[in-house]
Amino acid sequence: MDGGSAIAQFLPLILIFVIMYFLLIRPQQKKAKEHRAMIAALRRGDQVVTQGGLIVKVSKVKDDNEVEVELAEGIKVRVIRNTIAQVMNKTEPAKN
Repeated sequence: MDGGSAIAQFLPLILIFVIMYFLLIRPQQKKAKEHRAMIAALRRGDQVVTQGGLIVKVSKVKDDNEVEVELAEGIKVRVIRNTIAQVMNKTEPAKN
């Protein structure tokens, strides 16, 4: 009888963990995966929004960690890829 009552005592905790996983943890992992895919697909000419709220155009993809963006005509700055919150306009891939 003790084994059955021990399982019954832990059942609510297990159910709470399962519910938390499907309502909180899994959607966050999915959103993070989508963000990584969006960042990896950045290319020159894309119009993006930074986490600071600036709408900029990607002028050069430097390396895995940073891109060069153009704020205005002739004003270019380097930003960390992870600070890009959203891609507004995608450019078409160049045809070879």
